[in-house]
Amino acid sequence: MSAQPKTTPSNAVGGWGSAKAVAGSLAKEHVLLHGSALLTHQNKPDGYMCVSCSWAKPAHPHPLEFCENGAKATAWDVTTKTAPPNFFAAHTCTQLLDWSDHDLEKIGRLTAPMRWNPATDKYEETSWQEAFEDIGARLRRLQPDSVVFYTSGRASLETSYMYALFARLYGTNNLPDSSNMCHESTSVGLPKTIGVPVGTVTLEDFQHTDCMLFFGHNTGTNAPRMLHQLQDAREQRDVPIITFNPLREPGLVAFRNPQAPADMLTGRKTVISTQYHQVKVGGDTAALTGLCKYLIEEDDRARAQGGPAVLDHAFIAEHTHGYEAFAQAMRGASWDQIERHAGLSRAALESAGRAYAQAKAAMVLYGMGLTQHRNGVQNVQMITNLLLLRGNIGKPGAGVCPIRGHSNVQGQRTVGITEKPDKVPAEKLKSLYHFDPPSKKGMNTIEACEGILDGRVKAFIGLGGNFARATPDHTRMEPAWSTLDLTVAVATKLNRSHLLHGRVAYLLPCLSRIDIDRQATGDQAVSMEDSTGCFHGSRGRNEPPSDRLLSEPAIVAGIAKATVGDRGTVDWDGWVADYGRVRDAIEATYPEIFKDLNTRMWNPGGFHRPLGACERKWNTETGKANFIVPETYDEDADMPEHDGRVLRLMTTRGDNQFNTTIYALDDRFRGIKGTRKVIMLNPDDMVRLGLRENDKVIASTVAHDGHEREVAGLEVRSFDIPAGCAWSYYPECNPLIPLWHHAKESKVPAAKSIPITLRKQA
Repeated sequence: MSAQPKTTPSNAVGGWGSAKAVAGSLAKEHVLLHGSALLTHQNKPDGYMCVSCSWAKPAHPHPLEFCENGAKATAWDVTTKTAPPNFFAAHTCTQLLDWSDHDLEKIGRLTAPMRWNPATDKYEETSWQEAFEDIGARLRRLQPDSVVFYTSGRASLETSYMYALFARLYGTNNLPDSSNMCHESTSVGLPKTIGVPVGTVTLEDFQHTDCMLFFGHNTGTNAPRMLHQLQDAREQRDVPIITFNPLREPGLVAFRNPQAPADMLTGRKTVISTQYHQVKVGGDTAALTGLCKYLIEEDDRARAQGGPAVLDHAFIAEHTHGYEAFAQAMRGASWDQIERHAGLSRAALESAGRAYAQAKAAMVLYGMGLTQHRNGVQNVQMITNLLLLRGNIGKPGAGVCPIRGHSNVQGQRTVGITEKPDKVPAEKLKSLYHFDPPSKKGMNTIEACEGILDGRVKAFIGLGGNFARATPDHTRMEPAWSTLDLTVAVATKLNRSHLLHGRVAYLLPCLSRIDIDRQATGDQAVSMEDSTGCFHGSRGRNEPPSDRLLSEPAIVAGIAKATVGDRGTVDWDGWVADYGRVRDAIEATYPEIFKDLNTRMWNPGGFHRPLGACERKWNTETGKANFIVPETYDEDADMPEHDGRVLRLMTTRGDNQFNTTIYALDDRFRGIKGTRKVIMLNPDDMVRLGLRENDKVIASTVAHDGHEREVAGLEVRSFDIPAGCAWSYYPECNPLIPLWHHAKESKVPAAKSIPITLRKQA
C-alpha cells in the first residue's frame, strides 16, 4: 500500500480564512482603518489598479473587488513603517545580506535617495540632483550596449514608454523585463500559431463559454479574483472545468466566496474543477497530445460511420494551415508513451477529451507551469493546436488565456519594453523624436545575466523588481554584481538586489501606484494593460510616506535629461508635469492600439486592444492559423533519465507571496507554517529514497558543467504530488537553476523542471 502524505492542504480557498488573513495583514502594517478604506477603491473604474496580479478590472465590479493577496499587496505598499536614512546609518549592506527576503521588505517604505559609500559599506542620503547628474555622467562614459535597462511588471504604460524611449535615445535595445522570466514563451509561441503575442479571451467570454481547461496555474494564490468568474460559470451554467496540474491546488478544487453571506455563514463552497488530473511535472505536452489524439481519432471513427464530426472541418479548411501533418503525427502517437510522459491514464485523458468535444465554445487558461520548461514554447503551441481542432479561436466564449503575473507586465511590452528591435515602430519613433533608434538586438534577462558574468555588462538600471533574487544560478550571479561599474535601483522597499550592488550604487525611492502623484498640473493618473488585453486608468489615493519621494516618470526623466541631454525632441519636463501628454505620445506611436487613450482608459472595464485572431484574421507567415507538430512528448527532453535518484523539481510561489515579495512565512493552502525551507515529495519516493518526515536534506542539481548548485537545509515533507516529482519554493530554490536551463527560443528559465538529487544533511 502506498504511503499517505502527512501535509494536509486546505480543501478550499476564500471564506473566513481569507477574511482573517486580510485583517491580519492590514493590522500588521498598522493600516487597519486606512487600508480598509483604500481597498474599497481597488480595481474600481475610478480607483487604482492592484499592484500585484494583472487580472482584469470588470466594468461592473463587486462591492469589494480585491482578493486576499491583492489586499496584502496594498497593505505592504501603504504601510506606516519606513526605512529612513537613519536605518541605513545603523546597518551595513554586508550585515543586511544576512536578513531574509521577508525581513528586508518588512522594514517599510524607502523615504530618501541614497548612494552607497564603499568606505562604510552603507547607503547614505544624497540629493536627487546629485544622483541624476552623477548617474548621467557615468552612463555617458559607457558604451550604450554595456548598460542594461531592466523593468519589473509594475511600471505604468507612461513610465514604460518613457523608459524605453530613454534607452533607445541612449543607444541600446537592452530592455529585458520580468516577462523574460515567465510568459516570454507565450510571446514567442502564439505569434507563430495565431499571429498575436497575447491571449484572446476577455471577461465577457466567461459568460459564454461551455468548457474551461486549466494547465499549470495556481489560481487561488496567483489570480484569485478570477474565482468569481469560475464560480459564476459553475453555479449558473454548470460549465465543466478540467484542470491539469501536478499539485491539487485548493483554488482549483473549491471556492468559498468571502463576499457571499451564505457561503460565510454555512460553510458552503463551490466545486471548481469537475475533473482534476495530476499530470507529472514536464508532462503537459504529452497530456495535450493525448487530448488531440483522442479528438482526431474520434473524428475519424465518426466520419467513417457517417456520424457527426468531432472536429470543426469548415474552420480548419478556411482558417488553418498544417492540419494534415499534425493529424498524422497525433494518429501515430503511442498511448504508452503518452501515458508514461504525462503520468495519466488513457481513460483520464479520454474523459477530458470527451468533455471538451461536447462544448460549443471552450477556452484554455494556463500559467507558468507551461511556459517555464525547456519546451515551454512547444507547450503554448500545443494549447493552440487543441483549440484550433474545434475552431475555438475567434468566437464568443472561446480562446486562449495566458494568465500573466505582474500587474502591467503585458502592457510594458506593448509600449516598447523589448530587446527585439523588430517589435518597435522605429520609423515612427524617428519621425516623432528625430533620432535613429538602434537596430541591434538587445539583451533579454538570461543574456543580461550572461553579460554580467562575462564582463560585457558594465551598468544595470533596475526600474522596480528584485532582479538578483528572481533570476537563476544565484551562486554564480550574486558575486558578479560587485564587478559592475554602476547599479541604480528605483524601488519602494529594500530588497536583496539593492545589497548586491556595483562599485557605485544608487537606491532611488519612488511613489507606489497607490500613492497620490502630485505634479505641476495637478494630481496624475496612470494606465496599464491587464491579462485580457484591456487598458485601464489608475488613480492613487494614499498620502505618500515621504515628501522626498519622486514618481517613476519623474525619476526616468531626471536620469534621461542628465544622460542624453537634448538628444531627440522630448519634452521630459512637460511629460512629468502632465502624464496626459505621455499618453498622447503613446497614441501617436501606436495609433491602432491606443486611439483616444486619454479618454477611453476611464471606460468601465477599460478598452480592448485590437487583435486579429479575435476576428479570425491571422497575422502569420501563411496568413492562417498554424498547426505545429511537437518535437517531443517531454517538456524537458534533455533531463537525465530517471534512475530512481533523480527527481524533477518544480518551484512555486506560496500563499503569502507575490513574485519575490514574501508577506509571511505561512502557506495555509498547502498546510505549511513558519518556514519556506521545505521540499515536498511523494510519500512513496520518500520510502524509496530512505527519507522520513522532517529530515533535513541538501538538494543538488544534476548538471555536468563544472558548477555545483546546492540548496541546503530543506525539510522533507510528504505531499500529494506525482511520483518522481518534487516541489519547493521560489525564489529560495533559484540557485538550483543553471542559466542555460531555459526554454528554447524564448529563454524563459526552466524553473518548473529542475533535475535534482537529495542527500541527508548531517
